Amino acid sequence: MNLLTALLAAAVVAPVAPQDPASLAGVWEGRINVGGQSIRIVFRVGADGNAVMDSPDQGARNIAVDRPTAEGGVVRFVVPVIRGQFQGSRSEDGETLTGVLSQGGATLPLVLSRTAETATLAARPQTPTPPFPYRAEEVAFDNPEAPGVRLAATLTLPQGAGPFPAAILITGTGPQDRDETIEGHKPFAIWADALTRRGVAVLRYDDRGVAGSTGVFAAATQRDFASDVKAALTWLVARPEIDAARIGLIGHSEGATFAELAIEDGARPAWLVALAGPALSGGETITAQVEQIAHASGMPAEAVARNVALQRRLMQTLASHAEDADAARLALEPLLLESGRSPAEAAQLATAMSGDWYRGMVALDPADAIRAIRAPMLAVFGGKDLQVPADQNAAALSRHKPDAEVVVLPGLNHLFQPAETGLPTEYGQIETTLDPSVIETVVDWVAARSGL
Repeated sequence: MNLLTALLAAAVVAPVAPQDPASLAGVWEGRINVGGQSIRIVFRVGADGNAVMDSPDQGARNIAVDRPTAEGGVVRFVVPVIRGQFQGSRSEDGETLTGVLSQGGATLPLVLSRTAETATLAARPQTPTPPFPYRAEEVAFDNPEAPGVRLAATLTLPQGAGPFPAAILITGTGPQDRDETIEGHKPFAIWADALTRRGVAVLRYDDRGVAGSTGVFAAATQRDFASDVKAALTWLVARPEIDAARIGLIGHSEGATFAELAIEDGARPAWLVALAGPALSGGETITAQVEQIAHASGMPAEAVARNVALQRRLMQTLASHAEDADAARLALEPLLLESGRSPAEAAQLATAMSGDWYRGMVALDPADAIRAIRAPMLAVFGGKDLQVPADQNAAALSRHKPDAEVVVLPGLNHLFQPAETGLPTEYGQIETTLDPSVIETVVDWVAARSGL
């Protein structure tokens, strides 16, 4: 996605004289939306002009930022370690920066406002802390199907010589670290801890281009991420402490789809757990998200119906041009203009939606991949999940694979937290990372399939 030029063209004000970067001193905070989740981004600029970046909801602090620049009304924060930058225009009163955050080819709208204090991290009491009754080893492995992609990971091993059964954790949509950190929650760290304490070794890895892993996240498609799953499985099979015949896959959200595609492409795990994994096409899933979230947000019924109708047309248009980005973009723009977007907004959205990953996700129907799975499968859904609605996806999963064990846990959202509404805006407000019921359901099932 390359929204940078269009967004800045709309945001840049009349040229003014260069500004002293020190005038940026203070704390600048805003939010980006990734996969329906709102993530805080904070830049802290000192009186000397030096700066750092925080992502409080992802547990990241003090990320080094090159000395900020402010020229011609445009402010730029460059963050080398994540290969990203923020660039935006400054308001007349100097208190707001409007622009985009770009990383690895992907860009997201971001408005930063000067605030009095840095946002604090909410308590996340379930996050495991040492000492642990197991071993943790920092490892890395290459993807032979993707030259230049080396995935950094953590392997946790129960005490003893083994060989141990094992699980590979696979993150969902968007750039994720090995803990699948979101809003300060670290669900994959909790899964690794619970499973390893039960006797199951766990491998969890940073997505390509994220944290310690190399490669370009924004250039990857669903099949690319599936190849990373295969690489993880191949590497783990060769470890002497691991029983190659007892390795399974656990994928959350779109991570379950990556696991299914890996199996369709020849991976042979002993079992599969899909946590809130879509069983409908991407276009159907996104349309359902729009409808469910709109209803839960209190939007009037007529407005919901209009939004759903537009979303369905957009998804159908994308799916019909799944092989051609330019054709998709040209076909989307008139629909977006018709919906009331300005020409600049329509161009931005059409460009973003016609990117390789998004087109592939919308067009992909996991039905055939799910039907091809011969290993035992557990599919778990949250009853209040508005991103992968349980009522639709649980039924579809059962149709695709009648022998799968399907469990719907009432009251839980897409992250498997106990929720009031299920809206993504609640994720950061809920102290619980994983409800005990989902941990018990999955760990007991994996232990039984692992002979423990």
